[in-house]
Amino acid sequence: QVQLVESGGGLVQAGGSLRLSCAASGLTFSRYAMGWFRQAPGKERNVVAAISGSGGSTYYAESVKGRFTISRDNAKNTVYLRMNSLKPADAAVYYCAASRRPSQDYALHPNEYDYWGQGTQVTVSS
Repeated sequence: QVQLVESGGGLVQAGGSLRLSCAASGLTFSRYAMGWFRQAPGKERNVVAAISGSGGSTYYAESVKGRFTISRDNAKNTVYLRMNSLKPADAAVYYCAASRRPSQDYALHPNEYDYWGQGTQVTVSS
């Protein structure tokens, strides 16, 4: 049984930082690209960042480039999202997801992902 469990969300002031973690179990972690998505009320779920199974390839949405960093530790079966210089527009529920694909590939669309976590709320006060 595959489980993805996010943690690290919370309330932060604008300009602050958070680090999200997603611990995976029940799968061969290094064989899965991982993605972080976010969804605000009334809006679509969109990719924020993605990383290949090897960790060698990464993607960032334009809105978070230079502020967010995705990384993974395959020995710990965990993917991280470091978020700096947070803005009120970053507030959303953040989800991690796993996508089975070649080790150098990542995925950008929700339909390409096989497993999802339950989400963690990020709130940014102005």
